Amino acid sequence: MIDLMYQYCGTVCGMIFRLNPASGHPLYLQLMEQVRHAVETGVLQEGDLMPSIRTLAEELVISHNTVAKAYIELQHEGLLELRHGSGAFITAPRNGKRAAKLLKAQTRVSDVVEELLDDGFSADEIRRLFEARLIHTAAIARKS
Repeated sequence: MIDLMYQYCGTVCGMIFRLNPASGHPLYLQLMEQVRHAVETGVLQEGDLMPSIRTLAEELVISHNTVAKAYIELQHEGLLELRHGSGAFITAPRNGKRAAKLLKAQTRVSDVVEELLDDGFSADEIRRLFEARLIHTAAIARKS
């Protein structure tokens, strides 16, 4: 699994990209899905500058072509604007209804996480609890 958190000034701050080469899902599609999700949840906003293709590829230790393909596809979707010499900018505003639901969900998750931290659980333990619950929910959904 490839994890990357951005803390660059002037570009994406606090964004975590998680690519899993072993998933069988193409890396460029994984990256596209994560950028879309970040826009939907408000982590990325219209006008935000994305890391350059070269920078993101080097940080994720993947091919420049993989990042370029993701960026070009996102541009075709209207989510990114690629400006020669300036970079890649988020262009699509969030869907209002979806954004409101996601904001409410983020608040609820945040409250639960804070409670668990106050109860002495580590961030890693909390992550594992969430992942286990999601796996359990997916297994039940598959059975029905």
